[in-house]
Amino acid sequence: MSASFDRLKAEILNCHRCTLSKTRNHVIFGEGNPNAEIFIIGEGPGKVEDLKGRPFVGPSGQLLDKILAACGFSREKHVFISNIVKCRPPNNRIPAIEETQACLPWLYEQLEMVDPKIIVLLGATALKNMAGNHHRITREHGQWLTVRNRLAMPVYHPSALLRDPRLKRPTWEDYKNIVRKYRQMVDRDHFSSFIRE
Repeated sequence: MSASFDRLKAEILNCHRCTLSKTRNHVIFGEGNPNAEIFIIGEGPGKVEDLKGRPFVGPSGQLLDKILAACGFSREKHVFISNIVKCRPPNNRIPAIEETQACLPWLYEQLEMVDPKIIVLLGATALKNMAGNHHRITREHGQWLTVRNRLAMPVYHPSALLRDPRLKRPTWEDYKNIVRKYRQMVDRDHFSSFIRE
């Protein structure tokens, strides 16, 4: 990890830009390869993440890891994972506008430092905050968008798949397209035992 990335992490871990800093246990900076070609953006930390200080380690994170593994991706090598807000909103509510506005500049800095080729937007909150409030996850999941001058694909949040298993099939099709794009842009020999074509 570069010195500038370490400095950014230290700043974020000491952030008090919004009221979420008063109720958190941990600031969740993010996790993964700081030089990853895929940057995954979720909504915000949940209860388990807030307690453990890591992103996506609860039930949604376990499902996300299974999906990534099926794609041939790992947190250590292929992706960096962060959130729209770095502190848990009480009772896992959707982040308020003032909270996202305070926190988004941190995410933008992370994006510039990691400099990925592909952004994956997990769910409606990530999609609306990164692409615009008029976007709809039900309508636009699986479609390539341009977000901050990078290719971005919105997909259903893993928590939505846990609530409604019928979303798993369309979500898997979306991830297959992400793998295909990764092969086009990054590594044409990228291996996934589940995605051959």
